[in-house]
Amino acid sequence: IPKDLNLKRVCTISNLFKSVKLLLSKHDSWEIASSSSRPFRQRPRNQASSSSRPFRQRPRNQNLKMPVRWILHWQPSQGSVVNSHILNEISQCVDTFSGVKEGRWKSTLTFYRPNVRDQSMSAEFPRDFLGISLMEQPDKYYFIIRGHKLVLEADSSILTIMEKLQSYKSKVALNFEGLQYRLGDFQLRLIKVVPNQAENLRGILMEIEYLPISSIEVAKPVLEEFIEIWREVLSKKSLPGQFMRAEPVFAEYGLSDRYTFQHTAVQYAAALAQLIASVQSGQIRS
Repeated sequence: IPKDLNLKRVCTISNLFKSVKLLLSKHDSWEIASSSSRPFRQRPRNQASSSSRPFRQRPRNQNLKMPVRWILHWQPSQGSVVNSHILNEISQCVDTFSGVKEGRWKSTLTFYRPNVRDQSMSAEFPRDFLGISLMEQPDKYYFIIRGHKLVLEADSSILTIMEKLQSYKSKVALNFEGLQYRLGDFQLRLIKVVPNQAENLRGILMEIEYLPISSIEVAKPVLEEFIEIWREVLSKKSLPGQFMRAEPVFAEYGLSDRYTFQHTAVQYAAALAQLIASVQSGQIRS
């Protein structure tokens, strides 16, 4: 294992890039991107947000700032488990909102563990290391080190670098896949969580995106109202559970009020942690 690579001491994006560059410089056969195509990019500075009234249909302008997105996870009631019947019932509730299908959706989250041969060095490597690929950003890859409150955005070519370094290995990969709907100024994605090479359902997620606004604080009351209405509709199904939202503190990750894909990556990691906790809690009760 290259001793130069110590992610525990990585505090900034630039330092991590320098660490990778130092490692690759020892191998003439490996190429590294120039400064014009660096794998790690700084987040844009915070900019003023816009606001608008909800429930009014409008075309999505790709030049607008990224809209705020909330990710909720399905929390089963005590003694119940997630299954396809619950997922189908939730899907039917979307019809109540006259949602228009816009296509399928898929993201992938991978758990990485350090490939440590010398156990005395294991403490130097983060244990909670997640990688996330988003369908909207096929040329990007996102890393979450929750223990250090660190989120990084990289070019997808970083996966090739990681494969050659062999410092980390993929332990588990989960697919987040489902359908995307348009509901006026909202976009909703109903997502099932399944292992990469299996079909057994591990969890249910729901993404709600309010398209006109990129400020987290400004969008908050609108999204809260939407979720309140959604829960009221869902309650008529009398399903054993409810949607809950893990609320990570974005400021701890150095993220501002302006929403970005880094915020999405942090929310995915937080939601997955809640899913795992609910599964483990169910196993203990049983």
